[in-house]
Amino acid sequence: MKLSNLAQKAGLSINGDADVTGFAIDNRKVAPGTVFGAFEGATVNGEDFIPAAVQAGAVAVVARPEASVEGAIHIAEANPRRAFARLAAGFFKPVPATIVAVTGTNGKTSTVEMTRQIWRMCGRSAASIGTLGVTTPDESVSTGLTTPDIVTFLSNMTGLAREGVSHVAYEASSHGLSQFRNEGLPVAAGAFTNLSRDHLDYHADMDEYFAAKMRLFDEVVSEGGTAVIWTDDPRSDAVRNHAAARGLRVFAVGEQADAAEAGIRLLNRTPTELGQDLLLGHDGAEYKVQLPLIGAYQAANALVAAGLVLATADKDGPDAKAVFDAMARLQPVRGRLERAAINRAGAPVYVDYAHTPDALEAAIFALRPHVSGRLITVFGAGGDRDTGKRAPMGDIAAAHSDVAIVTDDNPRGEDPASIRAAILAGAEGADNITEVDGRRAAIAAAIKQAGKGDIVLIAGKGHEQGQIYGRAEAMRVHPFDDVTVARECAA
Repeated sequence: MKLSNLAQKAGLSINGDADVTGFAIDNRKVAPGTVFGAFEGATVNGEDFIPAAVQAGAVAVVARPEASVEGAIHIAEANPRRAFARLAAGFFKPVPATIVAVTGTNGKTSTVEMTRQIWRMCGRSAASIGTLGVTTPDESVSTGLTTPDIVTFLSNMTGLAREGVSHVAYEASSHGLSQFRNEGLPVAAGAFTNLSRDHLDYHADMDEYFAAKMRLFDEVVSEGGTAVIWTDDPRSDAVRNHAAARGLRVFAVGEQADAAEAGIRLLNRTPTELGQDLLLGHDGAEYKVQLPLIGAYQAANALVAAGLVLATADKDGPDAKAVFDAMARLQPVRGRLERAAINRAGAPVYVDYAHTPDALEAAIFALRPHVSGRLITVFGAGGDRDTGKRAPMGDIAAAHSDVAIVTDDNPRGEDPASIRAAILAGAEGADNITEVDGRRAAIAAAIKQAGKGDIVLIAGKGHEQGQIYGRAEAMRVHPFDDVTVARECAA
């Protein structure tokens, strides 16, 4: 493929031309004919590796105008990440016909996976991409990040299309959006779940964090596309304004969804022993759904997923009845209020990825209606991350749990005891919160004391398979799976 053709599609000017065989942002992956992206990072400057990339065969380098490039075409752009992404998007073809993206603080993983499940049950060949990895139509999963680098992301999309996948839902994180890691694709609809404190170690403040997420609607969703908006969040009206500024169609979902506009209105929600009964309003009709998942936020995620499916349905469907019937058959998403075990006293143990104050509160509130005894919460906070959320998490756990146990999450380069102390400071004076050094010991203590009618919540790590200690070259990952440990301790 000619570089000049790719540049023209991306709206870029270049001096010279070359045959392009691939794209890379890691100089070790450069082969003859590669376009190399050289970006400034938080710890590494990709511009330092330009000579090595050229020596390995790079025919062009996308970098800042100030960068020094010799022996290859210099595609000089003030925002090289954006230019590289748009250039690469023209190379990786084909892509699935229907692509949707989900942003928000909490619920992205569950929503994209539920969207995939609903599509599959409605007869579509569908996949999801996000924190759990790439989940394909046959349920196989390859490990990944919330938003992989742009080359991996686009190559995954092309690979899925070549395997016959027609529908893909992916997570659009604030990091991925701000670093242009999911650009250039025809995104038919974008969804907003909610916004609460997270990633303030990366973003300067909540407004910057919100602005990063709004790139989904400002720039990424295709012209004429749809914004599926969870209406029951304080930022929902602001999201609606962003969608309106682009001329996107709004598909509102939630209790506050206007019955007069396109969307799904949640008319009633009743918790049941193993799930919840939902009464929904859509297009002038009412539907009853027995959702086999517990918790208000699980209902929210499922409804946003249903909204994405309905908002992108073509003349051949699926229709509302098929979508809502599929909701009644949704399977739990790994590490999201996943029932991991039942101890000898009959107390169930749930594992959840909640690692922000709002997510922790939502998980506790989701389980509370099902507790006849005590709710016992085990949690911690990650090291080298937003320190301001630690005290609020301690406050929430103590205020809304009957027993709260503070332990270690991913300490990374910090002293675990210092992290625990910062969490405990938020619950000063509470007599129902204790500290246990070591996550396994904390889980064991919670499960041992749980009796009939009690529920144990293990929050923070969800699907993760290890605990991270140390930084950079000294970083080590100890194998650790909350679900497995919970089952061992409950046996």
